[in-house]
Amino acid sequence: MTRIVFMGTPDFAVPSLRLLLEREDVQVVAVVSQPDRPKGRKRELTPPPVKAFALERGLPVLQPERMRAPEAVEAVRELAPDLIVTAAYGQILPKSLLDIPRLGCVNVHGSLLPRYRGGAPIQRSVIDGEKSTGVTLMFMAEGLDTGDMIARVELPITDADTSGTMFDKLSVAGAELLGEWLPRLIAGDAPREPQDDALSTYAPNLTRDDERLDFGAASRQLFDRVRGLSPMAGAFTLLGGEVFKVWGIAVPEDADAKLAADWKAAVPGTVLDSGAFGIRVRSGDGSVVLTEVQPAGKKRLSAADYARGARLAPGTTLG
Repeated sequence: MTRIVFMGTPDFAVPSLRLLLEREDVQVVAVVSQPDRPKGRKRELTPPPVKAFALERGLPVLQPERMRAPEAVEAVRELAPDLIVTAAYGQILPKSLLDIPRLGCVNVHGSLLPRYRGGAPIQRSVIDGEKSTGVTLMFMAEGLDTGDMIARVELPITDADTSGTMFDKLSVAGAELLGEWLPRLIAGDAPREPQDDALSTYAPNLTRDDERLDFGAASRQLFDRVRGLSPMAGAFTLLGGEVFKVWGIAVPEDADAKLAADWKAAVPGTVLDSGAFGIRVRSGDGSVVLTEVQPAGKKRLSAADYARGARLAPGTTLG
C-alpha cells in the first residue's frame, strides 16, 4: 500500500483528495492544509475546504503556519510517505520536504505550464483573455512551479466562463489527470518532460490594484477582468468616493461603432445611459454595459434595478 501525504487548501484541491481516498492502492496517511483564517464580516475563524473535507473523512490534519519550519518538515517525515501529492497548497515547499518521499512530490497545477506559474494561474488566464487553459501534473522542484511535467490536459475558456466556473472545471480535470497517472507514479516510471523556461509566464496572487477597473482600457479587457475576478474578490470602481463592485459586464455589439457624438467626447468612466439593459459606461475604445453591481454596504443586484432606484444620471463618473 502506497502511503500518501496530501497537501492542499481551497476547493480546487478537494476532488484530487477525494480521488485518492476512493482508490484501493493508496493510503492517505495525513492531510496538510493552510491554517484557519478569519472570514466574512464577523471575521470568524474558518477552516479551509480541504481541512473540512479531511475531517469529515476522519483524516489527521496538519496546519503549520510555515511549511519551511524544521518542526513542520519533521512532522511530515514522521509520517513516512512514499509520495506527496499537492494541489493549490499555497506555500513553496523546501528541499528538505521534497526529499522525503521515495517516489517524489507531485503537484496538480491549474495552468498549461510553463505558462502561468504562480499563485493565481486560473484568474490570470481569464483576465488575460485566454481562449484555453488547463491542468499540468508535475514533479515538484525548489523553484516556483518549475519541475518536470508528467502530463497536461487542455480546456477551453468561453465568454460565459468566470474564474469560478474554470476553478470547478479544472479541479475535476486535475483529479482525473492524477488518477490516470497515479499507477505509473506508484510504479516509479512516470515520464518527465523538462519545462522550457523561455516560454514561462508568471501569475502572481491578485492585489487590490488588480481588482480596480480602469475604464480607459478596451471594452474587451474590462469584460475579461470582471470575469477573472468573479466570484472571488470581485472587480470594483468608485462611485462618489465609495467602493462600487462590478460583478457582471457585457460588451455591446455597437461598443465603438455607434456611439453618439456627445458620448464619443465623454471621458472613460462616464455613465452614458442606463435603463432595463443596465448601466452603459464609456470605455477606452467604446463602451461597456454593467449588468450586476454592488454598492458599498449593500447586496448585489442587477445594474438595471440599481440605476432605477438610484436615478443614476448620464454624466456621472465612475473610477
